[in-house]
Amino acid sequence: MIGIVIVSHSKQLALGVQELAAQMVQGKVPLAIAAGIDDPENPLGTDPIQVYEAIASIFSDDGVLVLMDLGSAVMSAEMALDFLSPEQKAKVHLCPAPLVEGAIASVVAVAAGHNIQQVMAEAQSSLAAKFTFLGIDTSPVSVVPITHAEFPSKEIRLTVNNRLGLHARPAAQFVTTAAQFQAQIRVRNVTRGTDAVRGDSINQVATLGVRQGHELAITATGADADAALAALEVLISNNFGEDDGTLDSPTVGEAEVSPATAGELSGIPASPGVAIAPLVHYQSPTVAAPEYHVEDVESEWQRLQTAITTAQQQIQTLFSQASIQIGDTEAAIFVAHLLFLEDPVLLEAARDRIYQHHLNAEAAWQTVVDEVAASYHRLEDTYLQERVEDVVDVGQRVLRLLTGTSGNSLELTQPGILVASDLTPSDTIGLDPSKVLGICTTSGSATSHSAIIARTLGIPAVLGIDEGILYLEDGTIMALDGESGKAWVQPQADILSILEAKRQAWETAQQEALAKAHQPAITRDGRQVNVFANIGSIADVQVALASGAEGVGLLRTEFLYIGRTSAPTEEEQLAVYQAIAQVLDQQPLIIRTLDVGGDKPLPYIKGIPETNPFLGCRGIRFCLEHPDLFKTQLRAILRASTGHNIKIMLPMIATVTEVRAAKVILNEVQRELSQANISFDAKIKLGIMIEVPSAVAIADQLATEVDFFSIGTNDLSQYVMAGDRNNPRVANLTDALHPAVLRMIQRTVKAGHEAGIWVGLCGELAADSAATEILLGLGLDELSVNPQAIPILKQAIAQSSLNQSQAIAASALQLDSAEQVRQLTA
Repeated sequence: MIGIVIVSHSKQLALGVQELAAQMVQGKVPLAIAAGIDDPENPLGTDPIQVYEAIASIFSDDGVLVLMDLGSAVMSAEMALDFLSPEQKAKVHLCPAPLVEGAIASVVAVAAGHNIQQVMAEAQSSLAAKFTFLGIDTSPVSVVPITHAEFPSKEIRLTVNNRLGLHARPAAQFVTTAAQFQAQIRVRNVTRGTDAVRGDSINQVATLGVRQGHELAITATGADADAALAALEVLISNNFGEDDGTLDSPTVGEAEVSPATAGELSGIPASPGVAIAPLVHYQSPTVAAPEYHVEDVESEWQRLQTAITTAQQQIQTLFSQASIQIGDTEAAIFVAHLLFLEDPVLLEAARDRIYQHHLNAEAAWQTVVDEVAASYHRLEDTYLQERVEDVVDVGQRVLRLLTGTSGNSLELTQPGILVASDLTPSDTIGLDPSKVLGICTTSGSATSHSAIIARTLGIPAVLGIDEGILYLEDGTIMALDGESGKAWVQPQADILSILEAKRQAWETAQQEALAKAHQPAITRDGRQVNVFANIGSIADVQVALASGAEGVGLLRTEFLYIGRTSAPTEEEQLAVYQAIAQVLDQQPLIIRTLDVGGDKPLPYIKGIPETNPFLGCRGIRFCLEHPDLFKTQLRAILRASTGHNIKIMLPMIATVTEVRAAKVILNEVQRELSQANISFDAKIKLGIMIEVPSAVAIADQLATEVDFFSIGTNDLSQYVMAGDRNNPRVANLTDALHPAVLRMIQRTVKAGHEAGIWVGLCGELAADSAATEILLGLGLDELSVNPQAIPILKQAIAQSSLNQSQAIAASALQLDSAEQVRQLTA
């Protein structure tokens, strides 16, 4: 049964609301409270740990509804969600309904057997009866748009030069940039003779049909019109950060199996590689929107807004996961999905359907989604027509939330070839390449976002195959060649032999690349750079060594602490550290101490709510505030160091005082181990992460305290540029190739080398092919990347020369933007 959590500053108030609500349903609905704080003198307040415990006490798969009074109650409830697993978090809903009326309405709805979305809608409309009784009009207030009449309109004309025009990702950048200004921005495609559309609507911008060579007319009206037009001019002039090379689609070679044989099917080559396995059908469930008349339009609008908010949270999680799995560039597909849900034109149209036509939320939403999809279909350009897959993907996500429909699981129990009519980007990003050996669909193209993701994941794919494959039985043996675009049902022995030979040839080429990856990374003019791996589990270390890693440059120890109810013991940690060190033998293992805090809380560590956790108690600050936790980890690391090449690395260092405080605790632990006659490496090296600007500013002082630096560009770029890389509106600011960030790297390397210590880099930037020569030129001694990026990085280093790299780096430092730096290295 659905549970209800009441969050209030006052414990007495919460108990009263709980009692009143319980009486309404004779105690049949699970209720919990999280109210007040443990301070007799100042008892009013909220505690996220209390909220988490309340949720956990009544949690069920049917869902939990959280009602809050105001202010910090909302913040505490939001923070409590971070303690939950992703699966649990998706089933907990924060409701903006009034506390008393909402609690009564929600328990009555739960008792009546309504689903979570219906319960939330009832709670949010709980004031309607009171409004009616008091004779207050609740119809929406007309909003008079800002006309900026006192400012003249200004216009610029620009030619779009990037190869695919304004497809989803550049359209998202255009809208994101336009939204940063107060000016009203409109844009039209001069080449196609279109009407002007709103610059803050991703769907209207994307459906202008802008291709390479088309001219745009952009007008801006408002006080900051000049600044807005200047920013858009820079964006377009820099090709939206894209290169202007050929389309990133697989090369179609000559078919190696010809002529057509029995059971052979032809399609579109979308992702290279050979797969032979039993087929497994997948049908993405299409939710039909019911249509009916509603009187309570306010409640219906709130229900749609709730579903949209939940969809945004889901997509944000998907974007974060995709950034790790396939990189920020391809993950930007999901930024466009987020902007779709923020599109004011779309939202206004849906609201109008509800308020003016009294349509229910599902029908109103589906109507406007269908209209947007139709506008994409009307485009002449086939590539832009394909972007309708993103519209459908997002539209169905919201519709599933409105109807309480769950999606089908794409988790295969045995390796196979996935057969479907089509796959959405959301479907494809969740695929496990070890289980999904190939993809075969009856629709789609090599330029679809699903195909792009499949190529990035390394899954062979053939699209546009005859629909007959949809009627084959699960388990039927199938083969496909993603390079030639052919597939075979129950292939004959001679076909299997040819395909096996091709697959073995591909595997041999991969093995040769891996073999070269096991050689040292040395530039053409003799400069050697150590290439290490970033890992986050025991399993990762085997993959890292197989990929050519020369050691581990970053062991993220958070995996030991997350997803449990208590901190790992010294013995548990020791076993893990020893296991990884034994696999590495004498190769370096750099263990980063616990890096959690306000933004990554541990449910078993009670913390103080922080307004801005990214600037709060995290990293080394957290460890110094919890010395027992810190000492336990240091003891385990030191004990594991015996006979191994282990180093300790401290995260988020901002001051010399923090380093010295950590060293005091480290020395204390070493003394305790010595007194207990427990062996450890007395000469163990200590390093720090350089990831905040203050650490760069005092790098010369910090260098005298430690044995090495490792630059964390993921966080450093955020803090230098004052932008959150997970926020689509400012994520473009956090490109680590921005000259401001590069200058920080240069200064850190210089300070480290002058002090006689080595300097490495363990951020995502190290895996960016556009950055390799610049990083070499800046003088880094070590680069640490995710295991799969190691062969490519080593190959790039071997093809570079130090002298040329130094010249490129010097030029990059003088440029104005990350876009210009990327053009320099293209």
